[in-house]
Amino acid sequence: MKLNRNKSKNFYIPLNSMSDVAFLLLIFIMLVALINYRKEVKIEYPNAKTALRTSEEKNLEVWIDQEGGIYLDGDDADLLALERIIADLYRGAPDTRVHIIADRNTPYEKINAVLEVLQVLQYRVVSFVVKNAE
Repeated sequence: MKLNRNKSKNFYIPLNSMSDVAFLLLIFIMLVALINYRKEVKIEYPNAKTALRTSEEKNLEVWIDQEGGIYLDGDDADLLALERIIADLYRGAPDTRVHIIADRNTPYEKINAVLEVLQVLQYRVVSFVVKNAE
């Protein structure tokens, strides 16, 4: 019995669907990029006549809302969690700046409680975030 073997086979890679794959890959990358967004607490910023810009890298944001709720980088926290996280942060990167972002109508006692935690930890790289009143 004789088998018919064709030794000259031409291989072909279909390129018709390559544009579809590239488009789906682009959509996937765009969706993954949206996942890493910054959490913010809705507050009304206080005004300031002069403001100093700081770098956005290596910051810990402490948000204080109108009722005195404390949020670390957008996640709910209390004073004990704040103290623990800042102490760990200081051990790892002592030059990290703590940004205190408080609502304009937040009672000063609530802001002072956060400042007392920073004072006990002897943390000296602290900024208050305000809206420039230009």
